[in-house]
Amino acid sequence: MKTKLIEQEIKYEGFQLAPHWIYKNFKIQGDAIVAFIGECEVKLTEMVDIEDVINNEPIYSKSMLSFISEQFNVGLVEGVFRQRLLICIIKEALEQRGIKLTRNGDDLYWNDKKLTVSIATKSATSVLIHTGINIDSEGAPVRACGLTNDLGITDVENLALEIMKKYSEELDDIVLASTKVRGV
Repeated sequence: MKTKLIEQEIKYEGFQLAPHWIYKNFKIQGDAIVAFIGECEVKLTEMVDIEDVINNEPIYSKSMLSFISEQFNVGLVEGVFRQRLLICIIKEALEQRGIKLTRNGDDLYWNDKKLTVSIATKSATSVLIHTGINIDSEGAPVRACGLTNDLGITDVENLALEIMKKYSEELDDIVLASTKVRGV
């Protein structure tokens, strides 16, 4: 899986969770994960999570570290497994920095405040995942926390690189592990 930290600030609005968005915008073809920092504002009209639409819960973060991944030849259930793997890798990376978190499904919490948003969906050609980690949670519509203003994490770009590297290596290792066993 290819990885890339996008240095330009990008406001995540939901429309970026689309087939070939990574390829069209950054010329990265195939399975990939990219990360970028920017404001996050997903209105109900752009929501993929139908439960959030029904509950009238738009997403907002003044500053968010966003990951978008597109993965081909994967079904939706496997895509959700991969989304949860990404969340677990994020949790491990932050816990190695001394931050105690709890995970509930695809969400991470610190002191009962929501740190992340995440969704996995299926397009006609791929599985798409967006996971966002609040950097500055000011203005969030739910009780939230942020990497910098609450957790004291200032090396956000290094954190992003570490998470993408571990995620890519883990997925590659899973595929490799599947090639070393004898069928029974």
